[in-house]
Amino acid sequence: MLKNIIIVAIGSGIGGVVRYLLSKVIQGSILTSFPIGTLVVNLLGCLLIGIFYGLFDRGSLLNPNLRLLLTVGFCGGFTTFSTFMNESLQLFRSDNILYGALYAGGSVFLGLLAVFLGSQLIKQI
Repeated sequence: MLKNIIIVAIGSGIGGVVRYLLSKVIQGSILTSFPIGTLVVNLLGCLLIGIFYGLFDRGSLLNPNLRLLLTVGFCGGFTTFSTFMNESLQLFRSDNILYGALYAGGSVFLGLLAVFLGSQLIKQI
């Protein structure tokens, strides 16, 4: 159990740092109040977890420790539901109803689509 906790902690730490840096680079390169950085990171995380689970479903391509590191650890630390919800609330509070609806609805729909596409991509290989 302690080994699994350490594996998840390492993956989460790496995922969190990558999320922070990538989100800042994306958001800093586009001048908008729309939280594009978090949206891109969350969608990329959905695509990655779809790819990872697609690989795991193929059999013994990845061992259980790597599965734990990449899915629960890295993807868990990389994506952020709490930031997504806070940014959605801030958009609605600032009367950006259209942006809020597009962000919340688009994130859910596109996130599901990205997980599906990631898993299908692996099935095609």
